[in-house]
Amino acid sequence: MSMFIGEALDGDGNEIAHIDLMIGSKSGPVGTAFANALSTQSEGHTNLLAVLTPNVAVKPATVMITKVTIKGMKQAVQMFGPAQAAVAKAVADSVADGVIPKDQAEDLVCVCGVFIHPEADDDKKIYDYNYSATKMAIANAMNGSPTADEMISQKEEAAHPFRGF
Repeated sequence: MSMFIGEALDGDGNEIAHIDLMIGSKSGPVGTAFANALSTQSEGHTNLLAVLTPNVAVKPATVMITKVTIKGMKQAVQMFGPAQAAVAKAVADSVADGVIPKDQAEDLVCVCGVFIHPEADDDKKIYDYNYSATKMAIANAMNGSPTADEMISQKEEAAHPFRGF
């Protein structure tokens, strides 16, 4: 398969994490999206590589894209700090755990959408929630979850947490 797609939500309050991601070959559509994300920056939407620490980028190479316009340094530091650390650790752990095959880590790339609420305050919660949401989204992507049958079986009982009613 040329593209794996995953989504996950974890946490609560302003620190809630919602991750949308794509994993795929560098030579496929995810590779194109990865290159575009790194080369196309705009005010309030600064995309960045996920790194465990400076000079130690994760494999598969992962670009984080902001899902909310970053409107100040506090939010920027949260994206470049706890959120980046969490996404990087989740990718690294997913390879170490075999969820992402280690022998494919050089050939794959990941595009990871990250949500940071403008009023988020607790960096530890930002880290914890983004770590677990990224791990879940990766597992969902690599395992094809939910399947079409799982989705159909839940469609009537599903309650979207932000639908407004």
